[in-house]
Amino acid sequence: MKKVLTLMMAFCLLLAGSVQAENTSDENVQAESEQAESELEKSDTLVVYFSCTGTTRGVAERLADVTGADLYEIIPAVPYTEEDLNYNDRSTRATTEQDHPDTRPEIGGEDVDLTGYTTVYLGYPIWWGQQPRILCTFVESHDFTGMTVIPFCTSGSSGIGTSGEDLAEKAGTGTWLDGTRHSGDISEEELKAWVDGLKKNQIITTCESVGCSS
Repeated sequence: MKKVLTLMMAFCLLLAGSVQAENTSDENVQAESEQAESELEKSDTLVVYFSCTGTTRGVAERLADVTGADLYEIIPAVPYTEEDLNYNDRSTRATTEQDHPDTRPEIGGEDVDLTGYTTVYLGYPIWWGQQPRILCTFVESHDFTGMTVIPFCTSGSSGIGTSGEDLAEKAGTGTWLDGTRHSGDISEEELKAWVDGLKKNQIITTCESVGCSS
């Protein structure tokens, strides 16, 4: 009787182990499938933006829709308040940061992995004629080697100025194209025309540098 019970217990343990192994195998297959699917869905274009009032965010989201790009928001570790952005007060946080070019506000939230991206659009508002200092924090923290970086800004009236060149210099890597200013209400059709123009100009530049046969 004891021998029978021992055999039955051994069989049950073997069966339980088999079921557990099968479940583990199924979970591994599912995880691998989800990872492969995620990699397939990843775009080679990324739109990175910083926005306090939502204006740049809106343009960035429309640009991502037009280009099929992934989207990443630069989120400050300490959020900017309405008082921080009062340009009429020279003692506010934003004004003080802009007055000190070496200021590097900390970025909060999850970092972004740029691996696999070939094109990066970089959007931001213009503060006192310059890019917010947190953009310097971002570009100095990433390697843009092998990528084309296209800066754009949003502003009520100010142009992009030399902010693109300044960010390119601070990044030290990547191929940076000339930046441009967009109004906050720019349409997807207008953004598409801008993107198509960039692609056309890149082709012309490449042909001029290496020579193209007609």
